[in-house]
Amino acid sequence: MDALVSEVERLECGPAGKVVRKRMLEFKKAGEGRSNEIFRELCFCLLTANYNAEKAIKIQENVGGGFLSLPERALARKLRGEGYRFPNTRARYIVEARKHIPILEDVLKSDSRRDYLVKNVKGLGYKEASHFLRNIGFENYAIIDFHIVDLLVANGLIEKPKTMSKMRYLEIEALLSRLCVKLNLSQGELDLYLWYLETGKILK
Repeated sequence: MDALVSEVERLECGPAGKVVRKRMLEFKKAGEGRSNEIFRELCFCLLTANYNAEKAIKIQENVGGGFLSLPERALARKLRGEGYRFPNTRARYIVEARKHIPILEDVLKSDSRRDYLVKNVKGLGYKEASHFLRNIGFENYAIIDFHIVDLLVANGLIEKPKTMSKMRYLEIEALLSRLCVKLNLSQGELDLYLWYLETGKILK
């Protein structure tokens, strides 16, 4: 763990640290938007499941308000035209998720917000729900994707899980919490640094 702490501390003092701090401010600002704007971020996180984050960012920009207004079949066509890998399934998930827009603000005020999203929004697992919450300013949820798992495995901190159950997810999140304490960072900040160590990029 000490080697990883040293790597993150090095990044904090350089250009990556400036980008991370800027990105966290952007997330906080995004969380101050209206429910419709926040819903579009939820759609982005639905798109990222088993898909490339950079490509999902471009699709999010190009679809825009279509996440809110397009009928399911038209949304699927739009996603297919953007080269998205799972157009029909994700279009269905997004259209189904619209029913949560009127209560989204109340859901986000609840301490059980992540569990609610996982249980009630089809297509969101713990990783995607945590990603969504981080991107709208909730900093203390770990986003445990294969990049993070590979980095932790390479540093001898975990064994590679065969499956990512809820229990295993929360165990790894607890490990990352200990890293956060050592570094005086939130889970959201730590994720950006770890993702940068593994990919060389800071996205969202």
